[in-house]
Amino acid sequence: MGPLQGIRVVEIAGLGPGPFCAMLLADMGADVLRIERSTGSGLFEPKFDLTNRGKRSVVIDLKKPEGIAAVLKLVESADILTEGFRPGVMERLGLGPEACLARNPKLVYGRMTGFGQTGPLAKVAGHDINYIAMSGALHAIGGADKPVPPLNLVGDFGGGALYLAFGLVSALLETRRSGQGQVVDATMIDGAASLMTMMYGMAAAGGWEDRREANLVDGGAHFYDTYETADGLHVSIGSIEPQFYAELVRLAGLDPETFAPQNDKAQWPALKAKLAEVIRTKTRDAWCAIMEGTDVCFAPVLSMFEAPEHPHNRARGTFIEIDGVLQPGPAPRFSRTVPDQPTPPPAPGSHTDQGLADWGFSAGEITALKASGAAA
Repeated sequence: MGPLQGIRVVEIAGLGPGPFCAMLLADMGADVLRIERSTGSGLFEPKFDLTNRGKRSVVIDLKKPEGIAAVLKLVESADILTEGFRPGVMERLGLGPEACLARNPKLVYGRMTGFGQTGPLAKVAGHDINYIAMSGALHAIGGADKPVPPLNLVGDFGGGALYLAFGLVSALLETRRSGQGQVVDATMIDGAASLMTMMYGMAAAGGWEDRREANLVDGGAHFYDTYETADGLHVSIGSIEPQFYAELVRLAGLDPETFAPQNDKAQWPALKAKLAEVIRTKTRDAWCAIMEGTDVCFAPVLSMFEAPEHPHNRARGTFIEIDGVLQPGPAPRFSRTVPDQPTPPPAPGSHTDQGLADWGFSAGEITALKASGAAA
């Protein structure tokens, strides 16, 4: 089921944000046919390459003309194509937007790059850390002494995959109205910059300092930070609103007079030191017993291995197990078109025969492709 049931997606295999975007579409019920090399494109054994869950895998050699012809035939019945090569690569293969839209004028052609299809750095190699560095995001994240990479969540997955998925679905809706396809140029630097929209607004209003640990939500405020507990673990506190801050003061046993000037930035460092002393007097579990479930805006800082066991996550089914591998489940949730649980990530070529057949290839065409070495 799922809200994207019936939508056909050709994914030209890559790494990172491209596969994650296609996974999001597959999670929502789209039929994603992943075109990859016989050796695969992932970093791990296929069953652990979770961004490929819910897809079907077809091995096609894009260096052979028969392989290119096969992909163009798939394009004819596709709603979406996604690719993550450097600018110009798909054009040199004969699979660029012009060639694909000539075969299918309604196609939504999704492109994922770091710096975009145009600009001085368009063809330069990079990674998440570079893209978020140039967007202003990395400078704002971390301790006062240095920026800290927030994993590769902001560039690859937030600014890249999510924006591409949003762009693809938006273009697909427009295609239903106009009958015409188009290219979606999603770049990690653009997406990461977009994620910083609120902060740029705060800066323009004079409410954001251009340094780390000096602002409301970057660890500068004593009421929005993480704190070490007596057992060496951590808790998170986000008591921004006055009523929530009052609950923090009450439940932590803080002196109301000392902590009264909540928004006096000059006192934030001293108040943070005092609050840190108090939090260190109890274990994480002890603070959970006191504050969890209240309006303090409190949560324990859980590891990746602890998070699936938290009662709230268990109650909602936030994490699921597929083929013995624990992983986050599809999001968001739908009241009517509830997606099925994703299938396990396939080994490369697991669905070459059946996938091509389902997409309109005859048995003879499949046999010829395999005989030529263009499919496996």
